[in-house]
This record gives sequence, C-alpha cells and structure tokens, in this order.
Amino acid sequence: MIQDWENKKESFDVMDVRKLTGNFLPGLLTKAGKLEVGEGMCVVQTFEPVPLYSAMADLGFEHLTEQVSDSEYRVYFYRTEKKEASFTGVGDMPLKPTAVLNFKKIDNRLADIIVNFWSLIWGKESPAIDQKTKLLLSLANGVGAGRFRQATRELVKAYALGVTVAELDELFSMFVWNGGVGNFASEIGPSPLFGAYQLIKNLENKGISRSDIMAELLDKFGESNPEVNVMPQDKGRTA
Repeated sequence: MIQDWENKKESFDVMDVRKLTGNFLPGLLTKAGKLEVGEGMCVVQTFEPVPLYSAMADLGFEHLTEQVSDSEYRVYFYRTEKKEASFTGVGDMPLKPTAVLNFKKIDNRLADIIVNFWSLIWGKESPAIDQKTKLLLSLANGVGAGRFRQATRELVKAYALGVTVAELDELFSMFVWNGGVGNFASEIGPSPLFGAYQLIKNLENKGISRSDIMAELLDKFGESNPEVNVMPQDKGRTA
C-alpha cells in the first residue's frame, strides 16, 4: 500500500546508524520527538529495526521500510499526529532491546534473524499470553539462569505495564521456594533485581505515584546503571 506521504520521503533528514556502536536510541527518539506533524525522518540500519517501529508509533509516526540490499534497510518515518511517549526518550516502554546491536557486530544476517525472532516473541498483535505475564516469565527465567541483568530489565518493564507489589511479593517468595534460602541470600538478595523490587515496594508504601516511581526506577536501574545496561561499557585503557 502506497502511503499518502511517500512522495515526500526523499526530503526527510537521514540518520545513518549503521556504524554507531553505542545506544543511539534515546538520541534518535529525542530527534523524532521534535518533528512536527507532516515532517519525517529516515533511519538507515544494516538490519530491519523492527523494535523501533512501536517506539516511533507511540510518538505518532507511520513508517515505510525499503530493503536496499542484504545489509541496508531504509525506514522512512512520517509524523501524522503528536503523541507524548510514556517515558521520556524511550518510546512506549522503557529499556528497549538495544542488545540487538551487539549481534550486528558479529554478522548483519544474524542481527536480522534475532530481530525477527524478537518480533515473533514480543511483537505479536494478538498474543495468547499478555505482555505483562510474558515479562514476568522472562524475569523468572532470567533468575533461574543467573541472568540478573535480564531479570532487572524485565522487572522495570513489567512495572511500567502495571505489575503490582502483591504480584512481585508472590514472585519473589517463589524464588525462595524454588531456589532455596541460601541461593536467595547469596545471589538474589545482593542483585540489582532485588534492589529494584525493594525500591518499588518502599516508594509505594510511602504513597508515591507509579509515574514518579517509574522515574526513580529508570534513574537508578535504567540504562545508566552498568549492571542493567546491555551495551559494551567503555572503561578506558589501563596501563
């Protein structure tokens, strides 16, 4: 289907992210947020950036994707309405799957496969399992595998989708039941996952609103936290 605005796409500003290695998503979404209705931008990537579609749609953008070659996709985004993202700079949900960018450093085709797999699991229009439940299942799987970085990210996203403290209380009780007291004390207790859970619980007990708790959660357990960020950290050279 040809979009009404397709004849304007060549005039869009181009953002080529193929050689960017850091987390460029916040900057991209900030730039997109400044566009007016009737304006657009083009994002160039080595694989189809499927996770970006929902983030841009949440800001009021339609998109048109063109595959130029096996290693070049051009996605044209056109703003049809102004929407405010639920979380500043991250689109419709916090902590986007930026780890996909690590796979393109290995092979562009691998990144494309991973993105399509992500879309199959997380991007279904009418999933049998709702998104919040999927996140809690993924959180529990992360804990079972000792991947507390993954588990913390899923907790933050689940809270953004409305998970309650009562649900988290039961979930963490199950971690004690399934993993044992010793494992909980030595592994889960000191983890960023438990810290994020306790932050939520303590702030809710003080009557803080969910939106303010989310802001605090993203400040302490968001991309700036090295125990949560999935991108390579530049620690500088050592002598």
